[in-house]
Amino acid sequence: MTKVKKLKVLFSFLRLPDDGLVSRLNAIHDSIAGNAAFPSPPVDLAAFKAAISNYAASIVVALDGSKQAIGNKKKLREVAVNMVEQLGHYVEANSNDDPVTFVSSGFEIRPTNRVPPLPLDQPQISRVDQGKSGELLVKVTPVQRARHYEIRYGALGTGGTPATTFGSTAIASAQKAASVDNLTPGTTYTFQVRAYGKLGFTEWSNPVQRMCI
Repeated sequence: MTKVKKLKVLFSFLRLPDDGLVSRLNAIHDSIAGNAAFPSPPVDLAAFKAAISNYAASIVVALDGSKQAIGNKKKLREVAVNMVEQLGHYVEANSNDDPVTFVSSGFEIRPTNRVPPLPLDQPQISRVDQGKSGELLVKVTPVQRARHYEIRYGALGTGGTPATTFGSTAIASAQKAASVDNLTPGTTYTFQVRAYGKLGFTEWSNPVQRMCI
């Protein structure tokens, strides 16, 4: 048996500027008034209409910029917002989770679909610097949403042939250069990095080479 998802009000309109909020409040009032699906709202609709009108009038008065007028507008906005929040929760409880009935109230339904995780950007090695003898410092370009990074490194063979064996080190952050030590001075090493996120590891980056001294 499929479980019906509980419908919730999208209250983001409460962050609208004053004029936009007044318009939304009036639309909700007009949609609930006389709506047979919502016969017993917890807020007296005449009082709600009066609160909207008082708030709208205070917006005009506050245009003079006086602190008193602006403070009064803020208080009247809060009164109207408190009323519409009560109405929103009433609609949630009395719409029987039917989308058509729900939106007939003038409220919008809060989306329930989760945004799937996105693949990470490919990290790169921006530079490799010499540390102390036998140590190289590997700087990684950070990518958003990475949980950690893995650096692998291997010594090039005779004549610069590709590395066949690799060591690796994990770093939690790319803010600082990662130290790779116990290397052989006079040997050239190749370095690559990959990042780990919700979808797993990225590909290995382009290799960067540096001789250790």
